[in-house]
Amino acid sequence: MKNRNVAFITILLALGYLVLLQRAQGVVPAPDGCYPGFTTAEGCNALNFLTNGAGNTGVGWYSLFLNSAGNYNTGVGAGTLALNNADSNTAVGTAAMLLNTSGTANVAVGTDTLLYNDSGSFNTATGDNALFSNTIGAENTANGYSAMSANTEGSFNTAIGVGALNTNTIGAGNTAIGDGAGLNITGDGNVCIGHLVIGAAGLNDTTWIRNINTTGQGFVAGTNNYVTVRMTDGRLGYSAIVSSRRYKEDIKPMDKASEALLALKPVTFRLRGELDPSHRPQWGLIAEEVEKVNPDLVDRNNKGEVESVRYDMVNAMLLNEFLKEHATVQELKREIAGLNASLKKQAAQIQKLTAKVDIAQPASQVIATRQ
Repeated sequence: MKNRNVAFITILLALGYLVLLQRAQGVVPAPDGCYPGFTTAEGCNALNFLTNGAGNTGVGWYSLFLNSAGNYNTGVGAGTLALNNADSNTAVGTAAMLLNTSGTANVAVGTDTLLYNDSGSFNTATGDNALFSNTIGAENTANGYSAMSANTEGSFNTAIGVGALNTNTIGAGNTAIGDGAGLNITGDGNVCIGHLVIGAAGLNDTTWIRNINTTGQGFVAGTNNYVTVRMTDGRLGYSAIVSSRRYKEDIKPMDKASEALLALKPVTFRLRGELDPSHRPQWGLIAEEVEKVNPDLVDRNNKGEVESVRYDMVNAMLLNEFLKEHATVQELKREIAGLNASLKKQAAQIQKLTAKVDIAQPASQVIATRQ
C-alpha cells in the first residue's frame, strides 16, 4: 500500500509540473472532479459513500456507489462495482461486478460480467455475461460471451470461447478452449479443446480434443487406431494400422531378419513414481539394449535419444519366427508321419512273415512224429 501511494504521489507531482509548464494550453473549462485520495468520480452517485479509500475511479451511474474504504478500484459503466468495498477491482461495462462486496483483484469487462460475484477473488471475465453467476469462485478466467456464466463456486477454471464451460457450477480446475467447449462439463480437472467439444457430465480428469480421431499421420482411418505424436514435427493425431499393398514399398520377405529377436532380453521392471504412481510391476524390454540388437526397433525423441521400443514391429517379427518354427514343426510332422507309415508297412510285413512261420511249424512237427 505504501509503495502504491508513493507511486501516485510521484505521478501527481509530475503532472503538476507539466501543468505549470503548459498552463496556457489547458482545456477550457478546466476538468472537475479533483477529489482527494487520487479519486475520480463522474456520474450520478458515483463513489457516493467514499470516505478514506484511495486511488478509485468511478465513472457512470451509481458506479462504486457504496465503496467507502476500498482502494485502487476502477468502475466504468452504470452500476459497476456498486456494492464494492474491497481493493484492486476493475469493472468496465454496465452492471459489471454490480454485487461484489469483498472480492479483490478481479477484472470484469463487459455487460453483466461477474454480476453476482461476492467474495470471489483473482477472477478475470471478458465478454457480456462472462462469469455472470460467480459468487465465491476464485482464480477463474472466462473470455467470451456467456463463458462460465453458470459458475458459482468453481475455482481455477479457464474458459475461452463463446459459452465455454457454460453449465459448470462448482467444478474446479477445468480448461475449455473454443466456442461451446466444455458445455457439458460438471466435474474437476477436465480439458476440452475445440469448437463444440462439449465433454461429458460427471467425469473428472478427462481430456477431449477436436479432430484427434480424424487427424491421421499420413494414413486413412482404420479399425485399429492409436493416438500418436509424430516425432519429426510434434503433430498430434492418430495412426491407423494399415496393411494394404498400396501404402507400402520395397516389399520383401522378412526371412532371417526376425532372428534378431533371439538376442533380446525381456525384463521385469517398475516405472518411476512420477511416471506411474501405482508403481505396478511391468514386463518388457530396455530400449537401449534393443538398439544394440537392431537400431530400427526403437523410437527416438526430438533430441535423438532412444525413447521406446517399436513393439508393433517386434510382434511382426515374432510372427515371422513363429511361422518359421511352425514350418519346421510341420516338416518334422511330415517326416514322422512318413516314418510311422514305413514302420506300419514293416510291421505288416513282419506280421505276414510271422503268420507264415506259424503255419509252417506244425507241418514240420507232424513229419517228425511219423518218422
